[in-house]
Amino acid sequence: MIAYMKHSPVTVAAVFNTSYDVIEMIRHTLQQAGMVVVSAFTHEVRDGALDIESFIRQHDPRVIVYDIAPPYEANWRLFEHFQALPVMAGRQFVLTSPNAVQVGKVASKFKQPIYEVVGKPLDLTQLVRAVKEASRQTDAVAWALRQRDGYPGCSRCAG
Repeated sequence: MIAYMKHSPVTVAAVFNTSYDVIEMIRHTLQQAGMVVVSAFTHEVRDGALDIESFIRQHDPRVIVYDIAPPYEANWRLFEHFQALPVMAGRQFVLTSPNAVQVGKVASKFKQPIYEVVGKPLDLTQLVRAVKEASRQTDAVAWALRQRDGYPGCSRCAG
């Protein structure tokens, strides 16, 4: 039997956005729903001020809330970089965007599934629901492999 529930039952969500106000609004809303929220500005990752792999290993979020906003091309490239990282395996992505319809069309082409695209202005009830459901959908096999292998991307799984 595979025991993959060794990690905390509390959902940890990582929020990546360009706006302090939006990050704080999402943080407050998700915390009110019982989640732990960690966050960073997308420009910090893009500019190299934040090591995304270390950030993910340290906080081990089950869900990534990522904003696809202008500059679209730069944010798409950063998103593609996120998805290509081994440390992102098994994590669900919830995207936010002012152009949710177009983002949904483009996002369907990515190798790692996008759980949901939430349009702007943000419907916070929809966002909370999407993050909760995405957390439940997190790939149990990936979590089991992390636990089995003591994967460094899961700080609570080693041992």
